[in-house]
Amino acid sequence: MRFLYSDWDRQKERQEQLLKDLFKLFRELLAKTAGDAEQALEWLDKIAQRYNIWGQDLDLEKFKKLLEGDGQIKRDGPAGKASLTPKGEKALRHEALTEIFRNMSGGAAGDHRSRATGPGVERQTEVRPYAFGDDLFSISPTDSLNNAVRRSLGEGQSEISVTEEDLAVYETELSAACATALLVDCSHSMVLYGEDRMTPARKVAMGLVELIQTRFPKDKLIVIAFGDDAVEVPLKEVPYLSYGPYHTNTKAAIEMARKQLLRVRSPNRQIFLITDGKPTVLDEDGRRMMDSGPWLNPRIVNRTLDEAAQCRRKNIPITTFMVTDDPVLVQFVEDLTAINHGRAYYTGLGKLGQFLFVDYVRNRRRSVR
Repeated sequence: MRFLYSDWDRQKERQEQLLKDLFKLFRELLAKTAGDAEQALEWLDKIAQRYNIWGQDLDLEKFKKLLEGDGQIKRDGPAGKASLTPKGEKALRHEALTEIFRNMSGGAAGDHRSRATGPGVERQTEVRPYAFGDDLFSISPTDSLNNAVRRSLGEGQSEISVTEEDLAVYETELSAACATALLVDCSHSMVLYGEDRMTPARKVAMGLVELIQTRFPKDKLIVIAFGDDAVEVPLKEVPYLSYGPYHTNTKAAIEMARKQLLRVRSPNRQIFLITDGKPTVLDEDGRRMMDSGPWLNPRIVNRTLDEAAQCRRKNIPITTFMVTDDPVLVQFVEDLTAINHGRAYYTGLGKLGQFLFVDYVRNRRRSVR
């Protein structure tokens, strides 16, 4: 094999690094704009102009053509509106997943095997004696032959023979399937009070979709957005998840999650709830009650807690991630957690993804009961 070397072109290196940084910035802006490629490009252009990034070799139009050439965006005609392609959506999900795991310690991203050994598909380095019923594919030829040689020589045999007692099989690690419903609060408070809580929640949803689709395709993920109402969001639409009507119908979201999860044939079911506010909506007997006052409405809260209790009876734990430490919300979540026998975290926005993914890993290591 021959290699051709030339002088190192530092200018070309800087240009390539600039493009990598611009691609990454574009995806970050996409996460902020709920997948609106046109808006993200407009913001990118303003940033580039402010910091004199554009030059003779690169401007906004050329950058758009690079994105098109890479298959991340598409446009209806040369001057048409830009929108994400499936490849662009996947790149956005992958970026969200990478960001979440970048600062996490431990094993490989998404490694959520069981601590218990048993029938499974994850082969381990350890071996044990063969037992009736073990799969033939799990037999270790090297260890089995070594056992046969030692036994035959120990018995003074001139020929090597393999018996059942010589057989050794690899241990396998149990990997439990899991069905998860991710409930994302999309009420207007997620973007009020000078704090963007919607973008971190969206990133978590995108990262979880990417994790399950790429590493655990047998797992089931249901994403439900809730504001005035609860709506199931197709996984391909998660990058476009945005805040919407003003109120918080937590009861409808938990009820929809419970019903959807019970349709899934899986021994492990769980609900992840991301919220920044107390429940303020109740639909009952064809009528709707709304109460956005400063305190908890007993009727709305009690009906929501009833749903949490039903989930407990169906062995569906609820893990709540509070992205604000409002005392009224904390009071509600403490009651919900106690009734459901679930868990609750106040995460703050910066650690939301890490907390949720660690909990997902932990729950996948065992049967959720």
